[in-house]
Amino acid sequence: MLRTVALVCILLLPAPALAQYPQKAIEMMVLFGGSSATIAQILADALSKELGVPVAAVSRTGAGGAVGYSQVRSSPPNGYSIVWNSNSISTVFHSGNIDFDYRAFEPIARIGMEVPALAVRADSGWTTLKQFAAAARSRKMRVGISGRGSFVHLVSAALFQKMGVEVIYVPYGQGTAPAELLGRRVDAALQWPSQFKPQVDAKQLRVIAVTSPARIPVLPAVPTAKEQGYDVDLVMWRGLAAPKGTPKEVVTRLENAARRVVASPRFKELSATLGFEPAFLPAAEFGALVARDDAAIANLMGQLGLKKR
Repeated sequence: MLRTVALVCILLLPAPALAQYPQKAIEMMVLFGGSSATIAQILADALSKELGVPVAAVSRTGAGGAVGYSQVRSSPPNGYSIVWNSNSISTVFHSGNIDFDYRAFEPIARIGMEVPALAVRADSGWTTLKQFAAAARSRKMRVGISGRGSFVHLVSAALFQKMGVEVIYVPYGQGTAPAELLGRRVDAALQWPSQFKPQVDAKQLRVIAVTSPARIPVLPAVPTAKEQGYDVDLVMWRGLAAPKGTPKEVVTRLENAARRVVASPRFKELSATLGFEPAFLPAAEFGALVARDDAAIANLMGQLGLKKR
């Protein structure tokens, strides 16, 4: 009888008391290369120390994030498969590459933001958006993007629409924007500041605008599009999410670990070198942001003729 009572009591214990999370390695899906992958690795290393188990940053690139999102969505909702997500969840859905949206995931936390930057060759003679626009009215400019329907494509389209110019978009591989510019295959490229910084410091490239509401620390001399008269405010948030149905206590454990990482001086120091701005948001606030952002992206993609869903 005593053994039976004891067994019943054990079975009635909440899951965390039976198996404290985490007990094994966590896989963090990384959807893109370049600075996104670099930041993801820094984050994964720091989370490993906080959680006491390995957090592996695993690359699953392709189709604007569709490959990685699909894999995480189909994983068991137990906290051992999470995704390093971004606005791409909305662009990849509304462009028709996946048949599920942000609601297929539990938000964990926003980690920070990256700001798109428009770069040209230093010998182009263009130092402002107005100069670029004037030149683009005399001939169509070739603008490099990392893929049709990607977030940088969306930002590019919004910016050039505000500038009143038509351009030719030239897709290229991840991380090759500087080479495409220096090889004169494109006239301008919109990408993350970390991709351009070495060539900017070497005076080979010039960044003429960023699309955030305020200037960014990694390029403090570069004016925003708004400062130059073009009302564009688009930044890439990056955060963590888990498959829908992941237990709340697991999400909270990951959220708290992420909070401590983002607040650490080391993470801030490493982020600054990449042009990444740490900006923690807890799960509930992050989820609300993702929903608002999805609606805004859907509206913008509709206006630009890029929306398929």
